[in-house]
Amino acid sequence: MKHSTSPNDVILHSVTKIAVVIILTFSIDLFFAGHHNPGGGFIGGLSMAAALTLLFISFDIESVQANLPVDFTKLAAVGVLIAVFVGIGGMLFNQPFLFQAFDYFNLPIFGKTELATAVLFDIGVALAVIGTAVTIIMTISEDR
Repeated sequence: MKHSTSPNDVILHSVTKIAVVIILTFSIDLFFAGHHNPGGGFIGGLSMAAALTLLFISFDIESVQANLPVDFTKLAAVGVLIAVFVGIGGMLFNQPFLFQAFDYFNLPIFGKTELATAVLFDIGVALAVIGTAVTIIMTISEDR
């Protein structure tokens, strides 16, 4: 639904652009902090969905979808598949479901860095949460 622009829209759009960058940065931090501290795929994905919802509220949904052509239903399905396949991955090596493997690697820019399969699982969870939450928000907005 298109709406007419008013002088207040300039302020709303400017503040929204700044707030979305801050929220997305924080959600990425939450995502990566979740491996050793509170956070992870669920809350990181939920805060990313909140940023997208803020864009939908500030700008119209059609404009956001034109700039971000993602089918969020398929995104949720891909996220669930990633999470399930990562969980099954340990079983291929005679380990329990959701077994986590990790090791430390010397990466060129980052130095000694821990890489773990739990991050892959968190990616799947984050995609599933983003896809589900945004699909729900868009479905509710269609009903008005």
